[in-house]
Amino acid sequence: MAHDPVVDPVVTDAEHLEPHFVHVGQEAIARERLESMARDGKRPNVLVILFDDVGWGDFGCYGGGAAVGAPTPNIDRLARRGLLLTSCYSEPSCTPSRASLMTGRLPMRHGLLRPPMYGEAGGLDGEVTIAELLCGAGYVTQAVGKWHMGENVASQPQNVGFDDFYGFLSVSDMYTEWRDPYFFPEIAYSQERTKWIENQPFNKCFVHATRGGDVETVEEVTIPVLSKLDDKWADYSIEFMRRHAGGDQPWFLYHCTRGAHFDNYPLEKFLGSSPAKHPYKDTIIELDDIVGRLVATLEETGELDSTMIFLSSDNGPESSSWPDSGFTPFRSAKGSTWEGGQRVPGIVVWPGMIEADRVSDGLFSQMDLFSTMLRLAGASDSTPSDRFIDGVDQTSFLLAPDGLSNRKHIYYWLGSTLSALRVGEWKFMIASTSDDDRDVHNPSGFSGVTQKYTYARLYNLYLDPKESKSYMIRKLPYIETFQRAMGAHAMSFAKYPPKRVVGGVG
Repeated sequence: MAHDPVVDPVVTDAEHLEPHFVHVGQEAIARERLESMARDGKRPNVLVILFDDVGWGDFGCYGGGAAVGAPTPNIDRLARRGLLLTSCYSEPSCTPSRASLMTGRLPMRHGLLRPPMYGEAGGLDGEVTIAELLCGAGYVTQAVGKWHMGENVASQPQNVGFDDFYGFLSVSDMYTEWRDPYFFPEIAYSQERTKWIENQPFNKCFVHATRGGDVETVEEVTIPVLSKLDDKWADYSIEFMRRHAGGDQPWFLYHCTRGAHFDNYPLEKFLGSSPAKHPYKDTIIELDDIVGRLVATLEETGELDSTMIFLSSDNGPESSSWPDSGFTPFRSAKGSTWEGGQRVPGIVVWPGMIEADRVSDGLFSQMDLFSTMLRLAGASDSTPSDRFIDGVDQTSFLLAPDGLSNRKHIYYWLGSTLSALRVGEWKFMIASTSDDDRDVHNPSGFSGVTQKYTYARLYNLYLDPKESKSYMIRKLPYIETFQRAMGAHAMSFAKYPPKRVVGGVG
């Protein structure tokens, strides 16, 4: 009988773990492949490439690329070597997404409901990260690029599991927007206001740190420096991969780019390089070049077949900064729980282990990397048992030819408000941000107002990916099923109470 994600039952391994599907045949295939790899004494390296504010439709392999003014041949080529996910999900904004990827937990559990800005208190400390667990399993761990999970010492990458960090602690615009007279003339042309910003308690440099040590300043991030950061960070990651090639230890490289978060100042050689002749599109060309360089290094060092690559974006495009903004075919954008805010590109490649030229609409959350990486590292037993883990082990989905997703539900949280549930083609929505043009000037989730619906809305994402036609009145038999699923999810917070470290909307 064909798998039906709406009606098929799930398995609960433990009360602190998200229930999941078990597909017996593909699980056997995955187990055999992992056992064969273990007999050879191997565990995979993991390279996570996380872009900033890049839209679902920016790459050619997702229908964008040249069609939207920025060809992405390297990313498209990489996608053909593995699995392209059409329903990969982040959280609505960058810090919640990054912390969820790092911990396997929803923002309401790790407490980072929105990005901390300009030295604001709050961060990742107190959480158990995938880097920490992989380090305990014998991996070398390296973080490069944007962090943005707290500037306080206990939350810095060298204190939450990484052996080395080379990047900046916050977010791109924070370092430069007040320096640019186009956006902030009242600050850039005022010595008093410039000094006022300079005296605010946030780190204004990109830094380097090693495990347990203090951050050391590399360089203050001015606009000219910002334009070179992605290039420098790519060089650093390349040197890391070369240095550890053929070594005794597998590695985890978490490479986060500055681009394409506003404001975009691409490296000089990429200025005007896109057909669109726009800084955002030029930055996409630069990011594609960086992906090509990273993959070429894996090929040169003979590590490509030993490395699982995951490439994605931390959320949908930031439409409030249009036209310095990415493209999504879905409704709304970053900051919202509409599909445009949380459905992001997701490419998973592992030659010889993940079948090439594969496309799947199986549900995949970035949180699933947590449980999946632990299994690939042979470290599933180190999964924390004192807190709820929302990530699902997707190993068999990835490794079995034509594998099916092990995730039944995507839960959409708008800060502290439970917004929606997806299962199969259906999205059941009880709250959202308004993107009505009477409320906002751009279709951005950060600009709208929170609205809770008197009657739930139901969208068929295959028939109506723009989420414009509620189907609820014609699909009433589904109500009880979806309400029960949302209720069970909400009840998980009774035993495992929510945290609020940096507060959010709702």
